[in-house]
Amino acid sequence: MTSRALGVLDAFDSRHPRLTLSEVAVRSGTPLTTTHRLLAELAAWGALSRRPDGRYEIGRKLWDLGLLAPVQLELRQVASAFLLDVHTATRDTVHLAVREGLRALYVERISGRESVPVVSQVGSRLPLHATGVGKVLLASAPDDVVDQVLHQLTRETRHTVSDPRVLARELAEVRRRGWARTAEEMSLGAASVAVPVTVDRSTGPVVVAALGIVVPAHRRDVGRLAPVLQVAARGIGRELARSEQFH
Repeated sequence: MTSRALGVLDAFDSRHPRLTLSEVAVRSGTPLTTTHRLLAELAAWGALSRRPDGRYEIGRKLWDLGLLAPVQLELRQVASAFLLDVHTATRDTVHLAVREGLRALYVERISGRESVPVVSQVGSRLPLHATGVGKVLLASAPDDVVDQVLHQLTRETRHTVSDPRVLARELAEVRRRGWARTAEEMSLGAASVAVPVTVDRSTGPVVVAALGIVVPAHRRDVGRLAPVLQVAARGIGRELARSEQFH
């Protein structure tokens, strides 16, 4: 039953944050009667919440537990001030992501009323190949991860790079110049720039996260944002290194 309960929870994602009973049953591959019982139990515990319209969404208790995850705690605590500095200087959406399998997991985001609308939210998982932070994380990923991504490229918009050869060349360029950019590959009307957050360890520098910014696609000075992000990323990397040494 534990695996079925987890399967029910796994039916929810950034594109399906609210689901009906039947939608959960279909997406989780669980019989309707079993789904009904599991939803009631998860809602009673607080993992899910039932809305007035009858649909279910992730409950507060899972959010509270998620905040205890080390990737959330340490990265958010260390990086929040740097993200705020970048947002204050640019007024654009700034976010921090880590690689989780073949997706970019967004662990922090700061935006304002002047920021261009984006699909990323804290806790959302987006394709590595279609986002700026994702391309940075993919460029530093193990070869087997890169191969898996190249063999299952999805087209999120008409501008998404879906040719494996083109993406492979882009990743090589990201490694060479130290930053990535996208233009309407995840959301129409939005462009992004991202840089790696690196921590120096005894075995050498390790990319632990990616710092990115999203701006209107018509901006012509997108490349000039990379140095701003790199300054912040170096600061985050230094603080993370100090934290690791302290612990």
